[in-house]
Amino acid sequence: MKYEQFNTQLLMLLGGKKNIKSVAHCTTRLRLTLYKNKLAQTQEIEKLDGVIGVVANKIAYQIIIGTQVTDIYNEFIHLVGINNPADSDIRIKGIRGIVQSIMVVVSETMSSIVELLLAAGLIAGILTILTMSKVLDANSSTAHIFNAISSATFYFLPILVASAAAKRFGINPYIAIVLAATLLSSSINGVEGLTLFGVPLRPIVYANSFIPILLAVWFLSLVIKQLQQWLPKALHYFLLSALALSIVLPVTLLLFGPIGEWIGMGISAFLYALKESVGNWFVVMLYAAVQPFLIVFGAGNFVTPIVVHSFATQGYDPIFFAATISDFGVAGAMFGYFLRAKIQKDKQLFGTVGFSAFMGITEPAIFGVFLKYRRPFLAVMIGGGAGGLLAGLMGVKRTVYAWGLAGLPTYLDGGVHNFTWMMASVAVSFMIAGITAYGLGFPKVAVSEEEETIISTEESDGSHQILAKAAKGNIVPLSMVQDQAFSSGALGSGIGIMPIEDSCDVFSPVDGVITLVYPTKHAYGIQALNGDEILIHIGIDTVNLQGKYFESFVSAGDRVREGDRIAAYRVNKLREESIDPTIMVVITNQGEV
Repeated sequence: MKYEQFNTQLLMLLGGKKNIKSVAHCTTRLRLTLYKNKLAQTQEIEKLDGVIGVVANKIAYQIIIGTQVTDIYNEFIHLVGINNPADSDIRIKGIRGIVQSIMVVVSETMSSIVELLLAAGLIAGILTILTMSKVLDANSSTAHIFNAISSATFYFLPILVASAAAKRFGINPYIAIVLAATLLSSSINGVEGLTLFGVPLRPIVYANSFIPILLAVWFLSLVIKQLQQWLPKALHYFLLSALALSIVLPVTLLLFGPIGEWIGMGISAFLYALKESVGNWFVVMLYAAVQPFLIVFGAGNFVTPIVVHSFATQGYDPIFFAATISDFGVAGAMFGYFLRAKIQKDKQLFGTVGFSAFMGITEPAIFGVFLKYRRPFLAVMIGGGAGGLLAGLMGVKRTVYAWGLAGLPTYLDGGVHNFTWMMASVAVSFMIAGITAYGLGFPKVAVSEEEETIISTEESDGSHQILAKAAKGNIVPLSMVQDQAFSSGALGSGIGIMPIEDSCDVFSPVDGVITLVYPTKHAYGIQALNGDEILIHIGIDTVNLQGKYFESFVSAGDRVREGDRIAAYRVNKLREESIDPTIMVVITNQGEV
């Protein structure tokens, strides 16, 4: 188990196995439902190496991890003892609960197969570029063979959905695959004139579809569970699958197939009505502006079935390609913050999540930065909306299932005009979002036990820095400190503090980031928002105590505000051992500021 240590720590901080009600995951998030959210030590979880952030609400406790989330999830459910993901379904009463459950099922099912859809789309896009540039003959066997990857992936989409949904509902995926393959057989798929028990069937094309098989697998899971209760165990092997298929197939043909067709027609009608009433440009602009909010609510993949339906019926996607425009807006906002940030750790964060968004994965930025600072949402709404407006007015469309930077060349499939305006749209989104984010800046953040709040005070302009109280005691000139490294000024200018009580708390004298916590808990480095590098050293020769009598409340990388307690130590114990308890506070990079 590659992530055993991580998962063991995580499980402990979540309150143990007894506090885990459900476990699921999407592209970058581990999504849990806990019996008691208050048992989860959120701040400690955020400090785990590999955790980008935590978002908790009444519906789910989401831990943003990254693209390795699938491997972590597989080991985590084994550690927790959940073998059947269906046993951990979210159950919320009322209409809201039904809608939420549907969104969760659709999103998690699509998350399992979206990587394959992207691969098929990119291969198709590369083939388009090769054939348009005459590197490869479009009628050659080589082109047909590789094109089969894309065409087969979307044609047999019901089989992929069946497998993913079966795992989600906790049943044998092979029986679901057989059901999907039956619907795609030449005896049923799109055949006219069929009857079942004398009842005429609609000639429905199940290839490229999503909704009918998802409903069918859901019903299949209910039937299987009921049959497992009714049938003697000795007969399960011989009768269970046969009876389940015999019951579910007719219901699918008579009910779920038509429902899927009606939903598809309804979606098409709704999009057509929007296009006719307000214009396609408005819908593209709106989606590009609000897409980050859909990610927050876990609905990012909810539009995938609509996109697949558009490809199947129209041959292209006229709206939801705007997700790529939005992604570039997210990347632009993070680039603006990267330029604005003065703390190296912040620059690393903004640069990393910005690059991820550039490649089409925005969850790290949205959950790691957007929810913390809020203002990037506005930047993307403005930048993404502007880019979406341009693309909508110019009639950009997507003929290949692809997104992000790697997917941009595939827009050549729609012609040079299509490609040119798509490139212009993502450039507009990136630049405007970046400029807006840089202008808005980011507020200082304080995290309380209850929630994360935003303090509306801007960072220092760098012209000066006032150091607040670091500890309670009497000021000692640094030149009087009995440590030559400090008294000589070699480590920088500052002061000494002689504590006056038996126990002493040490506080951060500035707003900034902890850059160093010495293993023996006697020394701390802080980088202030204006760039000052501050060293707080507790006692003289206290390194020899190996942490005895010291307590630390922060870790490297933590954000701190002026007055936050970072350490405490027993002054009386130091004196008993004839150790000088003086605290030294110095600015180590004074020559640079």
